[in-house]
Amino acid sequence: MNIKKIIAVLIVSISFQTIVAQKEGYWDKERATKREIVVAARDRIVIKTEELPVGTTEVVYRITFLDENQQMANSLVSVLKSIPDPTGISQGSAGAVFLLSKISGEDKCKYAIFSNEALAAEYKKSGTTLKACYDQNIPISKDAKGLSADRSLCILPNANAMWFGFESKNWIMNQKIVLEVVPWVNTRLASGWNLENRKLMLNQCKTTDLAKKIIPADDFCVCVLDKLQKEYTFQEFQKLLPIEKSKVYNDLGNACLTGISASDKIYSDLRTQASQLVQQSKYGEAIDKIGVIVLYGKAKASDFNLLGYSYLMTKQYSKAIKSLKDGERMDESDLLLQMNLAHSYLLNDNFKMAKAIHKKYQFQNVTTSLSWTQKVQQDFDTFQKAGLPTEDFKRVLRLLGD
Repeated sequence: MNIKKIIAVLIVSISFQTIVAQKEGYWDKERATKREIVVAARDRIVIKTEELPVGTTEVVYRITFLDENQQMANSLVSVLKSIPDPTGISQGSAGAVFLLSKISGEDKCKYAIFSNEALAAEYKKSGTTLKACYDQNIPISKDAKGLSADRSLCILPNANAMWFGFESKNWIMNQKIVLEVVPWVNTRLASGWNLENRKLMLNQCKTTDLAKKIIPADDFCVCVLDKLQKEYTFQEFQKLLPIEKSKVYNDLGNACLTGISASDKIYSDLRTQASQLVQQSKYGEAIDKIGVIVLYGKAKASDFNLLGYSYLMTKQYSKAIKSLKDGERMDESDLLLQMNLAHSYLLNDNFKMAKAIHKKYQFQNVTTSLSWTQKVQQDFDTFQKAGLPTEDFKRVLRLLGD
């Protein structure tokens, strides 16, 4: 391959890499910092950068120390125009730092970087750099570096700025400091949905009334968060009033529980929890769990059976009958459901309807090894211990003995 073809291939390759890089993020030149400040001899000052854009994952900065006769190379922003991506796809921030400046002069200065204003204020007062996220403690005449969020504590989640502290080492003359900082913004993270903010939203979701009925609500809240990220940036959502946020959680929660994308595991967990609660005689809590399944149209005949039994055990016989009839329409062959329906009629003073069901199924088994009559006797023992009315129990047992 001749030299012209090699150059052509390289140009195409670099162009493609640049396009890919631009999709992933951009240098935010609009919110770059460029400050020129004069520092008195032996003095300390602090310079706050412009507000860092949401989604900042890297910054490149250049510091120069000048007197009135010294000259500086082109601005940092102009250098970075030819370096689109700090992630390593192209030359990256390492390339940016390499190309940054050529400066003459011998003035020197020490500096440190802080991630919050309080630490910077303490530095200005005492000169301590123990809590600095970066400390250049050897006096230099110029510096240029790149900082990345995954390797430096100077760029923290939700941080809105950086603070540069300078200490002049010129004991006689004032110094001129030129500070330039340009942030790289990750396009995906620019919505504000970083790890810390996603954790915050998941925890808030778990405090909602609907989520409390689904505990553990991990799958449910992950579904809500996924929909939330598609409709709002983090900043937009945070600006909503509390009542508006509550409505958003409710609407998205409803969508998760009724939509095609709703996880079957959510309902499977609810069924498991409801069954465990019934075994613990916590019928009211079981009703809440199954009620969510029924409300969102995901109930099976077995769900209506468990709901009806829970109503029966809490002496809500009319509700028990209604729930069991709903289940019967889905599967009339479920004999455990039919038995609970007979119990509900009996306890609701309708012996005639209870008798009809008992006579219809008395010679069948409700499971592979348990007869209808044996199950009735077990249930009556349970009802008697629970304090339910027992007046008609003997009539039913006599009926089944005929």
